[in-house]
Amino acid sequence: MAIAREESAGLPASARRPLRVLVVWLPWIPVATAAIAFALGVDIPREWRYVPLVVSVVAFGLPHGAVDWAALPRAATGRLAPRWLAVVGILYLGLGAVYAAGWFLAPVAAAGVFLALTWFHWGQGELHPLRDVLGADHLDARWRRALTVTVRGALPMGVPLVAFPRRYRTVLDSFVAPFGGTVPAWPFGADARLALAGALVALTIGTLAAGYRTSSNLRSWALDAGETALLWAYFLAVPPVFAIGLYFCCWHAPRHVARVLALDDESLDALSRGSLVGPLARFAREAAVPSLVALVGCAALWRLAPSPDLTLEGAVAVYLVAIAVLTLPHVVVVTWMDRFAGYW
Repeated sequence: MAIAREESAGLPASARRPLRVLVVWLPWIPVATAAIAFALGVDIPREWRYVPLVVSVVAFGLPHGAVDWAALPRAATGRLAPRWLAVVGILYLGLGAVYAAGWFLAPVAAAGVFLALTWFHWGQGELHPLRDVLGADHLDARWRRALTVTVRGALPMGVPLVAFPRRYRTVLDSFVAPFGGTVPAWPFGADARLALAGALVALTIGTLAAGYRTSSNLRSWALDAGETALLWAYFLAVPPVFAIGLYFCCWHAPRHVARVLALDDESLDALSRGSLVGPLARFAREAAVPSLVALVGCAALWRLAPSPDLTLEGAVAVYLVAIAVLTLPHVVVVTWMDRFAGYW
């Protein structure tokens, strides 16, 4: 049995070194570069802001969840057990169909669920890299892990609302408009944003302080604090569409891929020898067909939407709704993996 193999035995140091490419360098460099560039006043044409989301179709974004069919069985049993393969299929068909129907019946509520799901999921996606690749021992307690999940998920979901309320609302409107919905104005008012900003600042400081008091590895705590500060600066400076797309492609998805690679014995052996190319090629092969199926689903959603917008923005909006439909079963799968890993 390979239950909780990652966390109980720990990743070998030789395997952690190549994974740092996905966990550290690939996320940090583009995010820091974009934060500095936009803070200095650099701007890009409106259409270019959608480039990272378009690229996410093939570069980590969409494919990172396309390997759930293999990741959950490996997390549960260490192999591709047929029973677990069936479980993943049922989750995606059942939960995906119910949530897709929700977009047609109550689009504003469905968009709210998407924001909440993404807040949680992008937060939970930080536990594995922080604990198992970067060695953050201050996440040894469940309540500190919960606080970290809340803060890390709040940065991409909450900070852009504080910094760019008009653009944030425009993006949400583009989600619900093809399905006949309209986003209310009150969450984007000055009072609501001020309250949200105060809560996020207090939560961030409190979470980092709690980690500092209990950490015996101040280097890993400093990495956590530094990443948190970087993401605050990034989402305050970079326009939401570009910021979310780049974060999705270069931060969240590669970190999940690193976790997936560590679950596969063949890939883990290659990582322990210092090779990352072979495991990534294996990941790409396993993600290819499910990614194509997901793209077919995107096209079907576009055809079924009551009033799709025939523009680049409209196409990206429907793509993101399709991502939302896939996110619900993906969150269930990752949460199940977290249970096997002993996070909760």
